[in-house]
Amino acid sequence: MTIVKEMPDRSAGRLGYIHSCADADTGKEQNMDNLEKVEKLRERANVTYGEAKAALEENNWDLLDAMVALEKAGKTDGPRQEQYSTSYDQQEEYIPVIQKVQEQEERQPRPGKTIGGAIRNFLRICRDNSFCINHHDTNLVRLPLIAAVVILLFTWKAAIPIMLVALLFGVRYSFEGKDDLKEANAFMESAGNAAESLKEGFANAKQADKDNAGKE
Repeated sequence: MTIVKEMPDRSAGRLGYIHSCADADTGKEQNMDNLEKVEKLRERANVTYGEAKAALEENNWDLLDAMVALEKAGKTDGPRQEQYSTSYDQQEEYIPVIQKVQEQEERQPRPGKTIGGAIRNFLRICRDNSFCINHHDTNLVRLPLIAAVVILLFTWKAAIPIMLVALLFGVRYSFEGKDDLKEANAFMESAGNAAESLKEGFANAKQADKDNAGKE
């Protein structure tokens, strides 16, 4: 009589162990992310660790919703969270806590939103600034930057050569508006200087040819 012993299925045990380890790692990462959110909320809303954690848990760990909930509950300083004053009139300007959080969130790059944010920023710059055409410190044309971009987009084959030739006749280009466009203006100034140097080179070469012709 032959006795057959059934061997335990160890593969199932190993597979279950692997899955449990993977779940544990995922849980650790989630816990770390939640801890970071709790610390951010605690610092921004000036509340206790327990209050910040409870607010996040009640709002599905959404930082902005938790901040709104804390403000509605009166646990933050509300719209007087931050204040600024000037020495001229000592008037105070108050920034709401929600606005503060939104600004901080917008400054932080998020995956999948970087390109969209860059496009929005470009459109804002085009809206808030102007493109100026000057000649000997006299403003000839002042266009909204968005209009200049559209014109250049559709007429670049003719517009770019005309703009380059105009530099030789003392025309200069600049940007003005709300944003700090020093780098763009510095580039335009260097282009004007290059055109002036080229113009002087042509004039010197022409004068040299006349001098040589006179000597002959």
